[in-house]
Amino acid sequence: MKDLENKELLNQEEVTEVVEVEEAKALAAIDLNKEKARDKRAKIVGAILSYTFLTICAFFAFLPFYWMVISSLKPEYEYRRSVPTFFPHEFYFKNYAAVLSQTDTGSSGSFLQIIVNTLVVGLVSTSIGLVVIVITSYALARMEFKGKNLLFTLMLATMMIPGEMFTLTNYLTVSKWGWNDTFTVLILPFLVSIYYIYLLRNNFKQIPNSLYQAAKVDGLSDAGYLVKVMVPLTAPTLISVTLLKFIATWNSYIWPRLVNTQSWQLITNWVTRGFPDRGAKLYNGLYGTTMALTTLRMAAVCMVSLPLFILFIAFRKYIMHGVSKSGTKG
Repeated sequence: MKDLENKELLNQEEVTEVVEVEEAKALAAIDLNKEKARDKRAKIVGAILSYTFLTICAFFAFLPFYWMVISSLKPEYEYRRSVPTFFPHEFYFKNYAAVLSQTDTGSSGSFLQIIVNTLVVGLVSTSIGLVVIVITSYALARMEFKGKNLLFTLMLATMMIPGEMFTLTNYLTVSKWGWNDTFTVLILPFLVSIYYIYLLRNNFKQIPNSLYQAAKVDGLSDAGYLVKVMVPLTAPTLISVTLLKFIATWNSYIWPRLVNTQSWQLITNWVTRGFPDRGAKLYNGLYGTTMALTTLRMAAVCMVSLPLFILFIAFRKYIMHGVSKSGTKG
């Protein structure tokens, strides 16, 4: 009898233990589910806050461009109202026609001449500059010579010098040599860019040495290895450097205005000129023929900015990939 009673007690204890374990597991599962729910809510709240913050930043970043576009489409009298309108009451496309009609020649330079100047300077300086950047980056990344690290350090140190100091010394030099009102003065002083050399050098250093050794086994020279191996592998960075350098030339303002007369300046200098109502064709001559109209200037800015927007949208993938990849190692 005692043995039976002991067995029953043992069974009851085992059952109690099992029940307690199951209850503990159930409570743990409930706590785990609650913790997962809290984590999920925290992630949702964090995502909402992040996207809200990014949306606000994007709004303020986009607002100047939106204001530029709608201002170019407004009549001048609507733009000059004391209370600004955030959407045109009337779309006035004649602003663009009025800007394009101001293509006179002479001391002010024609629109066609300004476009030619910009394209020539942009294409030539970008092409030659890209060759200089590739060769210099390859030498700093792969070739071994005395003083290489010191030279690279000095090159980086020049990035700490304000650009205005270079502008002043370069202006004195080109003026002494008589280069004013030429393409040379717009191209030569800015062929080398230390920042782009730094980007491309870091990209070159990520390429394993085994490829160089294999190329040497195949009989490739250093120039052949650079052209056939390294350039294709770093194509995204080269594309981004090419686009950014061309955009920098397109946006150049101070240097062309300083060294050249109006007929030898670039497209950004043309935009900053006054655009009056020539021939009194707008608003029945309300603003005369000499008063500069802000809406016409906004239209000119839109026309000049459009090619850059197209380039960035078309090649944004290469620009972001090239720049981010170049900064990961080196």
